Amino acid sequence: MSWKIQNGRRLIYILIVACAFLLVTFNFSPVATAAAKHYTELQFAPIPEIKLPKYERFVLRNGLVVYLMEDKELPLVSGTALVQTGSRWEGGDKVGLAGFTGTVMRTGGTKKHSPDELNEILEQRAAAVETSINEASGSASFETLSDDVETVFGLFAEVLREPVFAQEKLDLAKTQAKGGIARRNDDPSNIASREFRKLIYGKESPYARITEYATIDRITREDLVQFHRDYFHPNNMILGIVGDFDSQKMRSLIQAKLGDWQRNPKMVKLPLPEVSPANTGGVFFVNQPQLTQSNVLVGHLGGRFDSPDYAPLDVMNGVLNGFGGRLFNEVRSRQGLAYSVYGLWSPRFDYPGMFIAGGQTRSDATVQFIKALKGEIKRIQAQPITAEELGRAKESTLNSFVFNFQDPAQTLSRLMRYEYYGYPADFLFRYQKAVSATTAADVQRVAKQYLKPENLVTLVVGNQTAIQPPLTQLAAQVTPIDVTIPALQPQAQN
Repeated sequence: MSWKIQNGRRLIYILIVACAFLLVTFNFSPVATAAAKHYTELQFAPIPEIKLPKYERFVLRNGLVVYLMEDKELPLVSGTALVQTGSRWEGGDKVGLAGFTGTVMRTGGTKKHSPDELNEILEQRAAAVETSINEASGSASFETLSDDVETVFGLFAEVLREPVFAQEKLDLAKTQAKGGIARRNDDPSNIASREFRKLIYGKESPYARITEYATIDRITREDLVQFHRDYFHPNNMILGIVGDFDSQKMRSLIQAKLGDWQRNPKMVKLPLPEVSPANTGGVFFVNQPQLTQSNVLVGHLGGRFDSPDYAPLDVMNGVLNGFGGRLFNEVRSRQGLAYSVYGLWSPRFDYPGMFIAGGQTRSDATVQFIKALKGEIKRIQAQPITAEELGRAKESTLNSFVFNFQDPAQTLSRLMRYEYYGYPADFLFRYQKAVSATTAADVQRVAKQYLKPENLVTLVVGNQTAIQPPLTQLAAQVTPIDVTIPALQPQAQN
């Protein structure tokens, strides 16, 4: 059977299940749809209690942590290895090294299979093996039909253990990255998010720095080999597999392919880069004369998911955002100042995230929009939220809880992520209980404690001549930001 037929059947199955879910959940019948109701009048059955599927966790002698979760619904098996690594530990003079390592691990082939051979074997089986390294973690994953799991898992193990980092594939990845640099100012929203992180964390921070032509040119194949050698060890990763398999046979397969992989006895948990606010206020501007609207971001350094106040802060997000939220009702609907508007406390697992608010507005409404945005931030501190606002925000948050457990693969991924960052396995259930217990007083308390209107950093990406009144109405000093892309030197071309 060809992979197109297999994928087609899989898609049809998913569509049938989705349609059935919608019919049951929303009662789409001629009678039910005849008399349309306002969304506030709709009533739904209580969300059933969510329970974790059965799973196993064990550790191989070489230190590899393994999660297994059987799921017989479809004849598929997928797996992911989380590796304690990330771009935040690469050198500042070689920004991009971790990302290239994650890419060329897969595209560069292995000691036993060339890139073309690897691709051909996987394509013949409608299977996939992928690798990547982001800011705070590395990952390698596979997906296959259950009949092909031994073959595909063997290739997955090869990619993990024996990548060769072919020079021509690194050259290709570098060329593609340089193309991305050349286009990075095409989208004003991308400019805004990129430059805002620099303003919050500092342009040299691992959480904000970006690749440049010069940093790419400094990266060699030997750098990739060394980066892999430093971090890819069995006692530095967590492997999770979910799908249609027998757990005992899967244990044997893992042992056969990864059990003889030697642990690194010198592996230590690296200290995290320090985080401190690069700016505690100020108005900054990126001039883009071609724009007819402004992209606006305001915010400051935030916190982590393990904060004891994460739940009421998330409820606060619900009060501010979405249809019926304060920002939508006041800034967008009543004042008509925004095409889009939002404000949220956005934490991270093991380093401070941000409080970030913003949106898009007409050039001539930029100053008024920023004032209205800041006004709503101050108002949620000064005025207690209503019982209706609290109920809507909590209900929205709790109703979305079910989407964290849509399928076993998603559940397993969450368990692995919690172990990776040192969180308890029931963290999300503790959060659910904390949301249920949140009061209006809690929301006002955390708004007063965590939101800092006096320290808001403001960034505008827009047309300077069209922004009237000017940004100097917000601050005496408006700091321009130059986003000119450094020229690609001829000798640096591949």
